[in-house]
Amino acid sequence: MRERAAGWRAQRRRDAWGRRVLLSVVVFALIVPLIWTLLASFQIKPEAHGWPPAWTLPPSAKSYAEVMTEVSGFPRVYATSLIVSITTTLLTIGTAFLAAYSLARWRFRGTRAVVQSFLVLASLPAMAYVIPLSDFTRELHLRDTFAGVALASAAVYAPLAVYILYGYLEQVPRSLEEIAHLEGARLFQIVWKVVVPAAAPGLAATAVLVFVLDWNLFLVPTALTLNHVKTIPVALSDFYTYERELEWSNAAAALTLSLLPVAALVALAHRILEQFSLNPTPRDP
Repeated sequence: MRERAAGWRAQRRRDAWGRRVLLSVVVFALIVPLIWTLLASFQIKPEAHGWPPAWTLPPSAKSYAEVMTEVSGFPRVYATSLIVSITTTLLTIGTAFLAAYSLARWRFRGTRAVVQSFLVLASLPAMAYVIPLSDFTRELHLRDTFAGVALASAAVYAPLAVYILYGYLEQVPRSLEEIAHLEGARLFQIVWKVVVPAAAPGLAATAVLVFVLDWNLFLVPTALTLNHVKTIPVALSDFYTYERELEWSNAAAALTLSLLPVAALVALAHRILEQFSLNPTPRDP
């Protein structure tokens, strides 16, 4: 028995070390590109193109100054990305919430099949949406407009949002809605004052996911825009010169700036989820 216990403890220690090594490798693989990009953004152009890299001392903010000038057009691109991503997130969450709530509360024989079909649609690549969305925006004269890009992006992410929110809304106790109904609340009041607060963690998590995905979306904006509505992923490709040589320092500065809204939003969502984890919504027995 003692030998078995000793062998079991040794196996647990080996498993723990294996998990730590694997986690360290994953973290290293994720962090190193970010650190490299940040350091490259403070280099001057000749050093940024050299190999092995030579770091500028003291660091130079020239790349940030060039990127943020009106001549480069990046401030306009930055504002465009914010407008498009926020609008897309609001449209996606609004429509997906209504669809998911309807499926969760008014069930019918094919409810599960419908929910699974949303998962299938969410698994399709963005390329599958480009041609129909391009025709859709052209017919409505929405090519190269904020509304066109936002509507198209919302159509891409709505199936995924419906599938995620359906799972959250199924966990909201029906008894809360029944109590509100007995107290005389109308359907809109029940949804707004009872269901939305109870499903707030799911709404926040889904909104962050949609915003991050849309913030990095490249194919759909490329197909639907020309020059007026250009988002950050599309604009980053413009850092190639005519000789197809990438301006590493300017591209790194632009990429670093593009990470700021995502980092802030993820931090905010983390705080919201922590607050709700301390006060979870009661469930039906």
